[in-house]
Amino acid sequence: MKTQQYPESATRTAQEYYNSTDADTFYFTIWGGEDIHIGLYDSESDEIGPASIRTVERMKSYARPTAESRVLDVGAGYGGAARALASSTGCSVVALNLSEVENERDRQKNREQRLDARIEVVDASFENIPFEDETFDIVWSQDAMLHSGRRARVLEEVARVLKPKGQFVFTDPMRTDDCPDGVLDPILDRLHLDDMACPAFYRETLSGLGFTEVRFDEMPHQLAAHYSRVLDETVARDAELTDVVSRDYIERMKNGLRHWIDGGRHGYLTWGVFQFRKDK
Repeated sequence: MKTQQYPESATRTAQEYYNSTDADTFYFTIWGGEDIHIGLYDSESDEIGPASIRTVERMKSYARPTAESRVLDVGAGYGGAARALASSTGCSVVALNLSEVENERDRQKNREQRLDARIEVVDASFENIPFEDETFDIVWSQDAMLHSGRRARVLEEVARVLKPKGQFVFTDPMRTDDCPDGVLDPILDRLHLDDMACPAFYRETLSGLGFTEVRFDEMPHQLAAHYSRVLDETVARDAELTDVVSRDYIERMKNGLRHWIDGGRHGYLTWGVFQFRKDK
């Protein structure tokens, strides 16, 4: 398989990471090949898959797609949200994602669920969306934009391809607006990023692009709960994972998850569901 490369270091790092056998196998195993995003947890013992579905359902209730809607999911991962939207509403979805490995799994799932006529999987970066202006009624994204070192560029592209009055519904792990300098360096180093977005960044940038904020369900506790749950699952399934994922990857994953948990519990990180409307 020939892999397209993007010149931006953070984007290239994300592409190489999610294309790797270890990462693909880990996420496919832990999430069951549907979702790779933060879930909504009612208790510490909730399973990751159902919690992930609850996030999709919350976002869907805000976006309110219909059979006539055309939806773009940027950073679609394995395409679980696209399948949920297409199967429940009949809408058409473009699942845009830079990992060709994930995209092949996505296409296979779509065929298995007989949704390939409604879902188009596109190998591309959300920093350069390969569609014409004002193409989509809804743009959707789950925990993907943190991987870009040019998030303002991503938002400009979202604004360009979204129709007037269209909805932009997304989640993203963020630093808090008042996060002290340096405390997130272990996370940033792992992602090859200089900084993370914060709620103020999204509000200010999208306002400047002609969007109005509809709501922000800020739920920082869900970020810590999610990464704690993934860490617990990784530890509990250590023997199973060792058969298919390298020991080095597993240990680095555990350490990385602990950094996310610490950042969330200390109030340095936040997360939630943002909804914006494009005014013109």
